[in-house]
Amino acid sequence: MTMTTVEADKILSANFAPWVLALGLSVEALGDDRATLRLPWSRTLAREGGGLSGQALMAAADTATVIAVSAARGAYGPMTTVQQSTSFQRAVTDSDVLIESVLTKLGRRMAFADITLTAERTGELAARASTVYALLG
Repeated sequence: MTMTTVEADKILSANFAPWVLALGLSVEALGDDRATLRLPWSRTLAREGGGLSGQALMAAADTATVIAVSAARGAYGPMTTVQQSTSFQRAVTDSDVLIESVLTKLGRRMAFADITLTAERTGELAARASTVYALLG
């Protein structure tokens, strides 16, 4: 049975640090090998000049991957980030960001994902990331 967005939102609330929860992330969509989360626009996450901070975007990409792995495995299990690389392409101002994490490989001990971060208002790609996770349980 496929995980629902409600179940995935419960994974968010039960397994992430308070500062990650303060980002306001919500699960928009799930697939067998992917998850899409929404990072709502917030002035508190913006840097001088109004662009969302890179730290918030990187945390959102990391979190989306945990949800994608959980959806692919059918449940949350302990995992840890081994590597994350992010390339920023343009600033996001006054727009929610849609973060799509697509698993490129899911093994018994490791998971790999490519992530796109898109400004919802304009549809423009804001950043790309790739992650590697160690699956601990």
